[in-house]
Amino acid sequence: MTTYVITVPGTFLHDVTEEQRSGVERRLRPQDPHHTGLGEAEELDLLTVQEGNTFSIRLHIEAHDRADAEAQAVHLAESALREGGLTAEDAPLGPAAVTGIGSAY
Repeated sequence: MTTYVITVPGTFLHDVTEEQRSGVERRLRPQDPHHTGLGEAEELDLLTVQEGNTFSIRLHIEAHDRADAEAQAVHLAESALREGGLTAEDAPLGPAAVTGIGSAY
């Protein structure tokens, strides 16, 4: 198994409350990239929202290969958003990408 840091981009198509954002982060906290050497060194945030309501979710994933890691990350991101009350129409996601490969602490 390899530890991957995966970035999943997306866009909030309407304003999101602080409660919704913190709920998404809380659901994703076990996959926080700060649990990896790369995430800590690069100070990668779990959820970053930029101007224009675009966002990036960064997760650490243990997987056998890149494709599996990316698929797991998208699934986790979608689940956290949906459980937070945001539909695919509210917060569509872009393609996941490997941000780094490292070791877990």
